[in-house]
Amino acid sequence: MPGRLLRGLWHRWRRYKYRFVPWIALNLSHNPRTLRYVPEESKDKVISNEEVLGTLLKVFQALFVNDFNKQSDILTVLPEPVKSKYQDLLSVQHPGVKQLEYRHQQQNTFTPEEILYKTLGFSVTRAPSTLISAGKGVFVNKGLVPKGAVVSMYPGTVYQKYEPIFFQSIGNPFIFRCLDGVLIDGNDKGISKVVYRSCNGRDQLGPLKMSDSTWLTSEIHNPLAVGQYVNNCSNDRAANVCYQEFDVPAVFPIELKQYLPNIAYSYDKQSPLRCVILVALRDIKQGEELFSNYYTIVS
Repeated sequence: MPGRLLRGLWHRWRRYKYRFVPWIALNLSHNPRTLRYVPEESKDKVISNEEVLGTLLKVFQALFVNDFNKQSDILTVLPEPVKSKYQDLLSVQHPGVKQLEYRHQQQNTFTPEEILYKTLGFSVTRAPSTLISAGKGVFVNKGLVPKGAVVSMYPGTVYQKYEPIFFQSIGNPFIFRCLDGVLIDGNDKGISKVVYRSCNGRDQLGPLKMSDSTWLTSEIHNPLAVGQYVNNCSNDRAANVCYQEFDVPAVFPIELKQYLPNIAYSYDKQSPLRCVILVALRDIKQGEELFSNYYTIVS
């Protein structure tokens, strides 16, 4: 019995350590390829915030138009110019199809993964990792990811440094620490799942959702929201993506916030929402697994 228990604990540890920040930190000296050195906090950008925003808007707008038949409640509260913009986008994607007709044509919609491929030229998916005992990983299942592309997002509840996260952190390998100490809990199970759903319901304004909670389910509406399953690189598996922080600007379209896979633990109108995206460090081919590296600040 003790032997079975120890073997079980060892097996769980081998899976857990790939996302356990203290273990990664202690092993950095033996594994220098897992680090990306950042001279200052302000210089961790691989691509500009404008490029990140442009990519997210492009993908989210395509998802919105693809879900047009489900957006009737939201459309009623949007200004006429905004509704006209989406009607124009719908006409481009589906020539000759009127808005009322489209609402009844479910067969014309694509899966979120197909929308991602049609929009950016690639799609990603979760699958068993090629690392031994590492659990799930993220793979490019279609197309080619060009260098500098936003390849995924790290979903979860966003905690400021002073906010409580002790109970959520117990046995949790999905907590990401930003350069400024902000934490993102990307666990899609247990108390972390309950907290995210609660915050998601708290911030909803009528039909307008301020964040996406479908990453907690098997039917993800935002196909980029799989970043928490990207494993850390190793000496024989070099990093092909890296993390980059992105604060959502105040001008972000309210109708597209339903696809943001992050929500603040405390309701705060003043602070921008923190997101973390993963950026390709090189061209990544179909079938390749994504491996990340962790940055450190050097003075």
